[in-house]
Amino acid sequence: MKWMVASDLHGSATACEKLLAAYEREQADKLLLLGDLLYHGPRNPLPGGYDPRRCYELLNECRDEILCVRGNCDAAVDQMVLEFPIMSEYLLLQLGRRTVFATHGDVWSPERPPLLAPGFILLAGHTHHAACDMFPDFLYLNPGSPSLPKGTEHRGYLILEEDRVTFKELDGTAYREHTLA
Repeated sequence: MKWMVASDLHGSATACEKLLAAYEREQADKLLLLGDLLYHGPRNPLPGGYDPRRCYELLNECRDEILCVRGNCDAAVDQMVLEFPIMSEYLLLQLGRRTVFATHGDVWSPERPPLLAPGFILLAGHTHHAACDMFPDFLYLNPGSPSLPKGTEHRGYLILEEDRVTFKELDGTAYREHTLA
């Protein structure tokens, strides 16, 4: 199983186009989006290429390949235009022998992890900071943001497979890899 994971598009059609081109190149099994798809929110600047309508049109074209959770900037009105479910606060997914808890990151985070068996993966966005941090009971992964990265120059996503996670720029250049035991 190979998943492409991204978060925090915030309505950037430019970032969305590049992300979907990368998804095509990667030939991943699923695109897992961790929320904040269409709007930038009051604390964020407008991202380059801000066009929520174009963003949802692009995402709807690959709706059958997308899994998604709700971000703090996502609303019921977004679900009216998106043709795939976005309103779940979290998804529990199985990746080989590991349980993956996918969420946006505003409710559950490394500081407030969900109650799961040791060894799970906490997959979250929200902070716009790419991260791969080992905690006593879980591995925390954050893909950062393809449109509004904070604290880094990386605009990208991550590839999650049973045996490794790879962080990549939108052009496909890998900049960090972690082996999963």
